[in-house]
Amino acid sequence: MVRAEVVALDPVLGTPVAEALRACPEVEPTSPEEPAQVAVVVVDRMGDGALGLVTATLGARHRPRVVLVAPELSPAEARRAVAAGVSGLLRTGEASAARLGGAVLAAAGGDCAMSAGMLEELVGWGVGLRPPVSSVREGADGSAGPRGSVLTERERAVLRLVAEGHETGEIARRLCYSTRTVTGVVHGITRRFRLRNRAHAVAFTLREGLL
Repeated sequence: MVRAEVVALDPVLGTPVAEALRACPEVEPTSPEEPAQVAVVVVDRMGDGALGLVTATLGARHRPRVVLVAPELSPAEARRAVAAGVSGLLRTGEASAARLGGAVLAAAGGDCAMSAGMLEELVGWGVGLRPPVSSVREGADGSAGPRGSVLTERERAVLRLVAEGHETGEIARRLCYSTRTVTGVVHGITRRFRLRNRAHAVAFTLREGLL
């Protein structure tokens, strides 16, 4: 069971999402006083207020992963949300119990979950979200900087499956790796390029032509 809470400035917005979570057999809804592994942040529109709520939730004492639910998400807004650290993105109309539950489970497992077509929108990554070349540390394989870097065949294979929405366990089975190896591969990429999470890693490497 994954413990999840709903965070919304307006309780009316959070009610249908909370009801959807209660319909997920593998998700245990929690109260604000209880530590949750995943927080589902529900907003009525994107903007500084929404991003502020995401940042505050990520900085909570129990440090939950965040799935963001919003009515509409433009490519620029989706990029800002991923850069802020969210692990999942869903449009309100797509937040069915099954899809919401899947996003919560994926986030809890360190994976990323997005609405259909969201990843393609993220490929047009904004310059302001790209780590400066001077700040990217040289990787163990000698790579130094986004444009001059390469991914190993193993890294590309793992990221391709992440981009297709597969979770860590499934990726491990498909590639005959341990789940620890898959997690380590993704962690190595995010650390090397100073990216925030898996969603950021996939969008970044697609944009840079590394996949």
